[in-house]
This record gives sequence, C-alpha cells and structure tokens, in this order.
Amino acid sequence: MFFKSLRADVDAAKRFDPAARNKLEILLTYSGVHALSRHRVANFFYRIHMRLLARIISQWAKFLTGIEIHPAAKIEPGVFIDHGAGVVIGETAEVGSGTVIYQAVTLGGTGKQTGKRHPTVGKNCTLSAGSKILGNITVGDGAKVGAGAVVLKDVPAGATVVGIPARVVRLNGEKTVDLLPEKEDPVMKELNALRGRITELEETVKALTENGNENL
Repeated sequence: MFFKSLRADVDAAKRFDPAARNKLEILLTYSGVHALSRHRVANFFYRIHMRLLARIISQWAKFLTGIEIHPAAKIEPGVFIDHGAGVVIGETAEVGSGTVIYQAVTLGGTGKQTGKRHPTVGKNCTLSAGSKILGNITVGDGAKVGAGAVVLKDVPAGATVVGIPARVVRLNGEKTVDLLPEKEDPVMKELNALRGRITELEETVKALTENGNENL
C-alpha cells in the first residue's frame, strides 16, 4: 500500500510539474514527495496508537523538507506538493487525490475548537501559493484558490475564489461576480465623507467670493 501511494505521488508530480524530467529525479529530489512519503509512515503509526513515534517522524520530515503535516491528516495518494516550503496541514485536514498544493499554503484551524476543525479539500483542486484555508470547511472538487486568498467558508465544486476574505469569481469557467467587498470599507466611507465636505466648503467659498464682488 505504501509503495502504491508513493507511485501515485510520483506520477502526480510528473503530471503537474512541467519541469520534471523523469520519475527518478522526482523520487530523489522532490521535497513534496519526500514529505508525503514520510507522512504516510507517520500516519500508519498514528493510527495504531504509536503517536509519539508518529510525531517524531512528522517533525523529522518537517526539518528535512520545510513541510509540516500532522500525522493524523488524511491525504489520498496522487497529491502533489510543489516546492512546498512553509506548507502546513492540520490534524483533521483531508486532501483528495489530484490536488496541487503550492508553497506557504495553510490548511489550518480558526481557534481552539475540538473535533473536526480543519478543511476538507476535494479532488483535483489547486491551492495557490500563500493561500490560507481555515476551519471546518469544504473545498469542492476541481476548485481553485487564488494566491494569498484567505478562505473562511465552503467553496463550491469547480469554483475559483480570490481575495481576503475569499469570494467566488468564477464557477465552472464562467465569471460570477465583480471583486466588490462584502462589507463596507470604513476607510473608503471616511474618504467619501471628506470629499463631500470639501465640495460643500468649495461651494461656500465660491458663494462668499461672488457676494463680496457684488458688494464691491
């Protein structure tokens, strides 16, 4: 089972990375593949309740690869972690096969909740560099998360989300909404108020100036 999963991970790297020249190179040099292979060993020991050993393996993998995956996380075979530096995958996170995870992605929680508190990512998703998917939410199959996005609610299958907080901008390839803020921006509100006040003052000065000229 371990070697079958490793083969699927290597195949995913070959499929998704145009810079990959051959499978041997991937097996020997790709930190994402190394992190996943060690995670599967750690996950095995975690499931048979040898959790200290599982955590030691997990921390050693983090030291070697820069990728932190909790040994309890559920990651299907065929996931590709590209570059991988700074990737963090939490304890109750789940990731489906065919998903591509770029550097500095976080699948994390939002506080000190217990139970399922990390995201569930479907199959064939793309999590772009620096994106943060937080809490017990679901990212549907085939969804794409833009670079630097902060996802705090469920993402429909086939959707593209961007921004902070993330909003759906495409669904199955079709544009859905403009990038408008969900809440009123207090800074923009204050600027608009200042513009209005300046306009009033200009009109007052103009009126006073005209009256002064008439008196002359």
